[in-house]
Amino acid sequence: MDYWNHIYDHFDPVAFNIFSLPVHWYGMMYVLALLGGLGAAKYFAQKDKVDVSSSQLDNYFIWIEIGVILGARLGYIIFYDPNTSYYLTHPWQIFNPFNQNGDFVGIRGMSYFGAVIGWFLGSYLFYIYKKVNFGKLMDIVAVAVPVGYVFGRIGNFLNQELVGRVTDVPWGIYVNGVLRHPSQLYEAVLEGIVVFIVIFLYRSRKRFDGELILLYGFMYGLTRSIAEIWREPDPQIGFLCCGWLTMGQLLGGLMMLAAIMLWPYFNAKSRSGQK
Repeated sequence: MDYWNHIYDHFDPVAFNIFSLPVHWYGMMYVLALLGGLGAAKYFAQKDKVDVSSSQLDNYFIWIEIGVILGARLGYIIFYDPNTSYYLTHPWQIFNPFNQNGDFVGIRGMSYFGAVIGWFLGSYLFYIYKKVNFGKLMDIVAVAVPVGYVFGRIGNFLNQELVGRVTDVPWGIYVNGVLRHPSQLYEAVLEGIVVFIVIFLYRSRKRFDGELILLYGFMYGLTRSIAEIWREPDPQIGFLCCGWLTMGQLLGGLMMLAAIMLWPYFNAKSRSGQK
C-alpha cells in the first residue's frame, strides 16, 4: 500500500511526445470518453429501438463537442477563475494553449457545469435544425454520458488535477508530498458508474421521453455533491459558506433543483398528450 501511496507523486502526466508536442494521458482519456459515450449512445439507441439513426448520432456528437468545449472553458472562467475580467479585455487568451514562455501546456481550466450549458445549447440547436425527437435524443444522452464520464475523471486523476482533501486513509495518494484522497476516482465511480447503473435500471420504466435526462441531472447533482466531501475546494475560491459548502455542491444542488422542478411539468405534459 505504501508503494501505491508514493507512486502517484512521481507519475508523469505526459504519455509521450510527438516531435516537441507532449501528448497527455488526460487528452487520451478525453478521446476515450468521447468514443465511449458515442459507442454507448449507438448501442442503446439500437437496443431500445429508439428512432434516432447512427448517422444522426454521429452528426449530433460533432455539434455538442463544439458546445461542450466552448461551454467548459467559458464556464470555468465564469464560475472558477478569479481573473474573469482579464479575459474580457484579452479574449484571445481564452483558448491559448501556450504559456508566457511559449511552452505548450494545453487548455487549462474546464468546468463540467459550463460544459452542460454548452451541451444543452448545442443539443437544442441540433434539434431545431435537424428536427429530431428531442426527448428521445436526451434519453440516449442520459445513458451514454456516464460511460464517457468515467474516462474523463480517470483523465483528471492521471493529469494530477482536481485533487482530494488531506487524509490519513491507507489508500490515499501523495500529491506534492501530501497524502490526499484519490477523489477523482471516487467521482469516476459515483458520477460515472453509479449514475449509469441507476439510469440503466430505470430506463425500461420511464413514463415520458426526456425523463432519463432529468434523472441524470438529479443523480449527477447528488453524486457530485457527495463526492465534493473528499475533493479539495478550488484554491482560488475555497469554501463559499460555513466552512463546508463548495462551488461544486452549490451548482450540483441547483442542478438537482432544476431536475425536480421540471419533472412534474414534463410528466403532466406527456399525460395530457396521451389523452
